[in-house]
Amino acid sequence: MHNPGTTPSASPILHRWLRRLENLSECTGRLTSWLALGMVILAFTVVLAQKFLNINLQKSYDLALYFHACLFMFGIAYTLKHDSHVRVDIFYQKFSAKTQAWIDLCGSLLFLLPMCLFIFINSWRYVLDSWAIHEGSISNSGLELIFLLKTVMLIMPVLLALQGIAVILRCVLVIREEETIIHPEHDMQDL
Repeated sequence: MHNPGTTPSASPILHRWLRRLENLSECTGRLTSWLALGMVILAFTVVLAQKFLNINLQKSYDLALYFHACLFMFGIAYTLKHDSHVRVDIFYQKFSAKTQAWIDLCGSLLFLLPMCLFIFINSWRYVLDSWAIHEGSISNSGLELIFLLKTVMLIMPVLLALQGIAVILRCVLVIREEETIIHPEHDMQDL
């Protein structure tokens, strides 16, 4: 119970949403990692079939390319969650957690979320047009599922924006001094 005249803290709600969003990115990333194995197996099979058996496995080759594209598009939010994207600054690591939180908060609000919205809006028509004609491969023996692959262009910015919101929530908690570190995975890896 809270004292009369005071407002209840929003922290439990922020923490709950932060965990949900980060769990989504974690699950998506772990599931996506299996695409890498599928891609390697398919590519290996295609090379062996073409080299030694003189068999054209165009559909398998296309599927390996689809897996490759999905690996990056679905894995981008997971990579953001683990702060594994390349940083091109030399000062960030020297700043306090609170200053890092402010930098990440501003970057997410000013750049990340608008970029996700921009990609989503600009991909919408492109994907719808592909679905309208059930766009397929330009190769006669390729997969006829280009329209499904292009749909990933709408899923990626949504996943990335959701993880961006998680970054924002974590930044708010660090700024409010309810979390002590901005990138928890880094501290665990340093142990």
